Amino acid sequence: MHVFDLHCDALLKLWEDRSKSYLNDANIHTSFERLQKGNVKLQLFAVFVEPEIPSDMKFQVALEQIDLFYYKVLAQKGIRHIRNWSDLRQLKPDETGAMLTLEGADAFGNDLMKLRTLYNLGVKSLGLTWNNANLCADGVGEPRNGGLTELGFEVVRLNNQFRIWTDVSHLTEPGFWDVMKTADYPVATHSNAKTLCSHRRNLTDEQAQALFKKKGLLGVVFHPPFLVDDAETAEISDLLRHIEHFCELGGKNHLSFGSDFDGIQFFVSDLNHSGLYQNLINELLKYYSEQDVRGFAYQNVLDHLPE
Repeated sequence: MHVFDLHCDALLKLWEDRSKSYLNDANIHTSFERLQKGNVKLQLFAVFVEPEIPSDMKFQVALEQIDLFYYKVLAQKGIRHIRNWSDLRQLKPDETGAMLTLEGADAFGNDLMKLRTLYNLGVKSLGLTWNNANLCADGVGEPRNGGLTELGFEVVRLNNQFRIWTDVSHLTEPGFWDVMKTADYPVATHSNAKTLCSHRRNLTDEQAQALFKKKGLLGVVFHPPFLVDDAETAEISDLLRHIEHFCELGGKNHLSFGSDFDGIQFFVSDLNHSGLYQNLINELLKYYSEQDVRGFAYQNVLDHLPE
């Protein structure tokens, strides 16, 4: 069964070490060969500019990562750039889709021309923050715990205009609710259930239900500390607990996967990289109908595109 994955950090790894091959480097969890082995039909690639990068260099670093996406990722035979949502429905059996996302508004600061440039280069999903604060909003690591700024609201409205997902995965709770009031296309690309694991990056039941009511997607994340409190290891069964919890909240038709591969150091057993994705699919098929599992794997995404 093929799979859509809403979040990975391969571009950051490629940027940090330009000698890495995207084709088959053993340190790239989402290398092209592993995507093929795991039958990953769509991979979203985050552009992430680390907080310590000087402000006047952040846009340059974002462009450098996008350049790597173009000349390393898209260079693989069989990779197709998803520039428009409709491209997803036109993938051929031998093609793997690749889509750009932006994790944190730091890359464009308060320059909306830079943001529109990122849209034009193919960014289809935008998370306003990472864990830090920026000019748009506070992330979950900011003690102030503020919501969106006026600029943040303006960026969300621009996302709506350009039919871009607004990603809430790293926002504070006040920021989350500001997005719910404003965004036409909210998603949480890589988050789990706070009821089951109290990590600050997870969503409360109220948040998850609000996202589902707005017809948003939620990509469950494979990072053990987001699955089990204070854990560095987890089992696929722990991941299934979060999926079942979200289903009980009414999210069965809104769930997807957001592995966070290449951005994590700890792993779910038998799910260490994209090449092992079918281990998760096979386990899900023991408890859910094939139709439901296809929903989690890819169909829910196709059913909720901002077309």
